[in-house]
Amino acid sequence: MDIKQAYQKNIMDTYSRFPLVIVKGEGSVVFDESGKKYIDLTSGIGVNAFGYQDKEWLKAITQQAGIIQHTSNLFYTLPEARLAELLVRKTNMSKVFFSNSGAEANECAIKAARRSSLLKNGKGYHNIITLKNSFHGRTVTTLSATGQEQYHKDFFPFTEGFLYADTDNSENIKELVKNNGCAAIMIEIIQGEGGVCVLSDELIQTIKELTSKYDIPLIVDEVQTGNGRTGKFFSYMHFDLKPDIVTTAKGLGGGLPIGATLFSERFQNALSPGTHGSTFGGNPISCAGAASIIERLDDKLLLEITEKGRFIAKTLSALKSVKSVSGKGLMLGVEIEGDIKQAITGCIQNGVLVLSAKNKIRLLPPLNIGMDELNEAMNILKSSL
Repeated sequence: MDIKQAYQKNIMDTYSRFPLVIVKGEGSVVFDESGKKYIDLTSGIGVNAFGYQDKEWLKAITQQAGIIQHTSNLFYTLPEARLAELLVRKTNMSKVFFSNSGAEANECAIKAARRSSLLKNGKGYHNIITLKNSFHGRTVTTLSATGQEQYHKDFFPFTEGFLYADTDNSENIKELVKNNGCAAIMIEIIQGEGGVCVLSDELIQTIKELTSKYDIPLIVDEVQTGNGRTGKFFSYMHFDLKPDIVTTAKGLGGGLPIGATLFSERFQNALSPGTHGSTFGGNPISCAGAASIIERLDDKLLLEITEKGRFIAKTLSALKSVKSVSGKGLMLGVEIEGDIKQAITGCIQNGVLVLSAKNKIRLLPPLNIGMDELNEAMNILKSSL
């Protein structure tokens, strides 16, 4: 079968794909049709938390598939209960709603915030402030929440009620909160699709003060930054923040679709029977796989993630062609001199898979990538860049 030709004939042309057919993965490497090996520093855009064919994850999902694969949320299952307990314990949040993706997790957070505001404040307090350069999903509503003009076209009418604050001017968000009836402030601690940009301490402190002063819930989007990616279980834990609602997906499932929206104690009743749902949310196989990921994210591994991130940043920062390295842990953005597309093509040709984010090379290696493979990947990147 000519796979590329089959794609062109049968699949909607919505992605600019690299000319590479991946046929097998093992650990932190993948192989193409010819058997050529590539060190994968993308993890399926941060999804394959422990790489390919991870034994514990594989055992968890195959065992569960042999027991029961789906029941619907009209019944109880052990994997969903177990995963929820793990997430609540690791975050000190109170309740979890499971869905299938980051966009759905964010939709849930938006609905919960607006419903809570309506019940508390009445109509008119529905606006949600997000940040310019943010990215919150591909549905019409989460595109509306996304603070990038390039996404606000073609699909009119967009969902109303989103305001976009500057990331480099704390006075701007103060004015938006003061002059508008707000249901929530929604942020990413590190704007992944926006260029792996870490929010400033000043802006985070301002947001913390505003949510307290005006009693506005804080939603933190941890779709890409969560589940150990930055060296903390969630990225907000790098700061003195206590969000009311947290969303996550990607690395949570280790390779299977799953999203989660976590609620603090004061928002644990934000949704009631009939106000929200998801047919596949809490799927037993996805939950079993996710639990096998989450229970291994201990302090030792998080420290290793931090140290590996520092190693990558130090190694690449020493190159003359590298202008800057941003991010935390194993979520890094590398700003370079020259053409970004040409650089990424060179990396892939030389055997390392990387991503882009705006004008940067984006690195999202498996959380457990070995130092031998990491050293090899750095040597290839140094020669490619």
